[in-house]
Amino acid sequence: MATNSIKLLTGNSHPQLAKQVAARLGIELAKTMSLNYSNQETSVTVGESVRDEDGKWEAEGTAADGPKTVFILQSTAPGDINDGLMELLIMINACKTASARRITAVIPNFPYARQDKKDKSRAPISAKLIANMLQTAGCNHIITMDLHASQIQGFFNVPVDNLYAEPSTLRWIRENLEVKDCVVVSPDAGGAKRYFPLSITISTSSFGFRNRLDLGFALIHKERARPNEVSRMVLVGDVEDKIAILVDDMADTCGTLVKAAETVMAHKARQVVAIVTHGILSGNAIETLNRSVLKNVVVTNTVPLGDKGERCDRLRVMDISPTLAEAIRRTHNGESVSFLFTHAPSD
Repeated sequence: MATNSIKLLTGNSHPQLAKQVAARLGIELAKTMSLNYSNQETSVTVGESVRDEDGKWEAEGTAADGPKTVFILQSTAPGDINDGLMELLIMINACKTASARRITAVIPNFPYARQDKKDKSRAPISAKLIANMLQTAGCNHIITMDLHASQIQGFFNVPVDNLYAEPSTLRWIRENLEVKDCVVVSPDAGGAKRYFPLSITISTSSFGFRNRLDLGFALIHKERARPNEVSRMVLVGDVEDKIAILVDDMADTCGTLVKAAETVMAHKARQVVAIVTHGILSGNAIETLNRSVLKNVVVTNTVPLGDKGERCDRLRVMDISPTLAEAIRRTHNGESVSFLFTHAPSD
C-alpha cells in the first residue's frame, strides 16, 4: 500500500510533532477542526472523507490503494492532559461513525500511565480506565512509546505497540559522549528493568545499554515521603571519575533527577547527564534543573516543550518523529514493527 492512502489526523496537543511525522511520511495532515464552545465542550470536525472506499473505487475502475487507514496522533500537553484526552476520544469516535474501517491512536506519551495499579485502599486504576475509554470510542490499535509500566498493554483487548526510545538514545550517546568513560545509572529499580528491556528472544546481540554499548551499571535506591518527593537516596555501584548517564522514562517535577545527580556527584562522578523519554517538566521543573548539577538533560519530543528550551540551556531534544513515522508506515503496510525495538530509522 502506498503511504498516500494513509489518513493522519491530529488534535491540538502536539501539532508540531504531527507535522514532522507527516513530512517524514510524505503526506499532508488531514483537515480537521477542533474548538471549545463557551461552556468548554470540545467540538471536532473531520474535513475529509475517512470512509472505507475501496469497493466503490474498484467498481468505477480506478486503481485503489486499499482501505483508508486512519491514524490519529495525539500526545499529552502538560496542563492540558484531560482536554487532549477528550479531544482524542471524540476524534476516534468521529472517524468510527464516519465508517473508517480501522483506527489507530498514536499516543507518544500515554496519559495516566503512572496510575497502573491499586497501591492503596480505594485507589483507582486510571490507566485501565483510559484503555476502556479508547476502545469504547472505537480505537482498533494503539501505538505508544516507553510506557511507564509495560503491563498497561494487558489492559487492552486490541493490539498495542510499545515502541522504545532506546535506539535513538544509544545513537545520541555514541555521537555526543565518550562511551568508554560512561556508566548508566538508573534512578530506581523500575528504571533498571526498563533499560534492560528487550529479551534475548528479540535479539541475542541486544540487551539494553549495558550489552549494546558495554557500559557499567549503577542503581539508586530511593525512598519517597510522598508522591513526587524523594526523601533519601543510596547509590549502589561505582561511578568515580565516570560520565554518569541517568536514564528514566519521564521527568515531571525533576526532583528525582536532581537528587540523583547530587548523589552521583557526591560519589565523585566526573559529570552527570540525564536522558529521559518524556520531558513533562511541569511546575518549577525548569528552575529546578537550572539550579542542579546536571550538565545536560536530554528529552525526546513526545511532549511539547514550548519555550522550555529557551529557559533552560541544558535541555537537548531528540526527535523521535522518524520512529513514529516508520511505525505508522509499517503498520499501514502490514509489516513487523519489532525492527524499531532495536534500531532507530536513519535521518
